[in-house]
Amino acid sequence: MSKEITLSVIKADIGGWVGHSRIHPDLIERAKEVLAEGQKRGDILDFHVTAAGDDLQLIMTHTQGDDSPKVHQLAWNAFEEATQVAKALKLYGAGQDLLSDAFSDNVRGMGPGVAEMTFVERKSEPVIIFMADKTAAGAWNLPLYRMFADPFNTAGLVISPSMHKGFRFEVQDVKEHKAITFDCPEEMYDLLVFIGAPARYAVKRVFSRNTGEIAAVSSTERLSLIAGRYVGKDDPVLIVRCQSQFPAVGEVLEPFAFPHIVEGWMRGSHHGPLMPVALHEANPSRFDGPPRVVALGFQIADGRLVGPVDMFDDPSFDEARRLANQAADYLRRHGPFEPHRLPMEEMEYTTMPEVMKRLGDRWTPIE
Repeated sequence: MSKEITLSVIKADIGGWVGHSRIHPDLIERAKEVLAEGQKRGDILDFHVTAAGDDLQLIMTHTQGDDSPKVHQLAWNAFEEATQVAKALKLYGAGQDLLSDAFSDNVRGMGPGVAEMTFVERKSEPVIIFMADKTAAGAWNLPLYRMFADPFNTAGLVISPSMHKGFRFEVQDVKEHKAITFDCPEEMYDLLVFIGAPARYAVKRVFSRNTGEIAAVSSTERLSLIAGRYVGKDDPVLIVRCQSQFPAVGEVLEPFAFPHIVEGWMRGSHHGPLMPVALHEANPSRFDGPPRVVALGFQIADGRLVGPVDMFDDPSFDEARRLANQAADYLRRHGPFEPHRLPMEEMEYTTMPEVMKRLGDRWTPIE
């Protein structure tokens, strides 16, 4: 019987070079050294370290299961060691996502974003890891809906016997810390009521209704809710298994051919298009954006990461990038006005409450 493996993606913004645009290569090298030490001890099977914008990304395979204190401690150590490098280089916001001085059990609630899944490795196990910068956890709602519930995107929902039963979505209320599941296609409309409001409701996991196996998992940590103040956008990650009883690689990538509008961008307080880019172009600079998404593909072989393949390094996504730039132009011309700026209720962790309090006694009743 095959052994279960766990695929963990843990990310953190621990210092930008220059500003919020990218990661200095020395941070990546230090994190690699820390994870290599963990691999030698047997804490993990394999790893890959990369970056999306100014976020350091740790991709690891192991047999410890989700929320492993040993694996999360290793990731925390890598972030702390790389933070020391960031401080020495005087990088911007060094260590900003590390919201605690001491590690405790796992990194959830401590700042870093986490997406993990445990499964029995199939005969062929292709996975795609999506990493976004300058956006929030709900950015995955529309792509996940299209991957796993929209037959106009995913032909397998119609013609593949292993997918025809549909998928189960676990949705989290990130403000009330509650979760609910929806079985699609039967409860598709109910699902859309909630995930159409991505600032509050985010798809956490997706499961095959045919086999019960996990198909996708995202990070849903909201930094401002954890810290009680604005400390940067969440910059979420997403793991999607592909082929066989899951959507094909092309069906998983197809939603990103449309650069949908997400929250984030400058100071996490604006709406902008999510631009699919190759890894070397994941360096947002225009108004600290627009938001970017990278897709790295791996084959997993006995817990080993075979890859990555840079899935958006493809001219077929050129039109999506062109449309994203057009949308960015249009939204930027709104300046500080909605809908470019986020609605008032989403501005509670910016300077807005301070301004309202300071000017409170200047408001007078209208007779």
